[in-house]
Amino acid sequence: MGIFDILGPVMVGPSSSHTAGAVRLGLFARALLGGPPRKAEMALHGSFAATGEGHGTHLALLAGLQGLEPDDERIPEARNLASDAGLEVQFTLADLGEVHPNSVCFTLEGSQGPLTLCGSSVGGGRIQVWELDDFPVELDGEYPTILMTYPDRPGWIAVVSALLAQARLNIATIKAHRTARGGVALLSIQCDQVPPESTLVALRSLPDVVSVRFVPALGGHA
Repeated sequence: MGIFDILGPVMVGPSSSHTAGAVRLGLFARALLGGPPRKAEMALHGSFAATGEGHGTHLALLAGLQGLEPDDERIPEARNLASDAGLEVQFTLADLGEVHPNSVCFTLEGSQGPLTLCGSSVGGGRIQVWELDDFPVELDGEYPTILMTYPDRPGWIAVVSALLAQARLNIATIKAHRTARGGVALLSIQCDQVPPESTLVALRSLPDVVSVRFVPALGGHA
């Protein structure tokens, strides 16, 4: 256990779960979207739904979507910043099932297309993203992460691993996710180092690849 786990993150309060974690969920969604959203619907679950307004969760989620960090003093002004940016915002309440009580599902639209993402703030500013564009995933934002969608065929993971090895990137975790056998699969790769742009270009150039997205580390191992 590190000092961060004992003291929690440097942040604008009042709650590491409702504020810092919520900001990081927004930051993660923004990074995957490839920039600021034009429209954002956020379905709040459990404690986020019941006490989020009083704990600043709505402001924190909006702040993250606009690129603010958990310690940014502008978090209380997130609604005004969103309005100034022309961001269309809607908050709803939802029952997301047997998930962590501090959970949210984003439905976003940006310049590069739509994105859906569901995740939880699990304490101390840490997050767990458990669904991405209908794929079940396990992502925490602690490492630089490559997310790649591709045809579910033999040999893909070996090809991708070889490209990362050529760039001398050490893989922390690598997991394949799919909704059905033989369809489109999602590969999530957490690396110890930030991949060079040339490696991302090489991955995007692979035959039949659908998309390659990169998310910088949100903290802890960057």
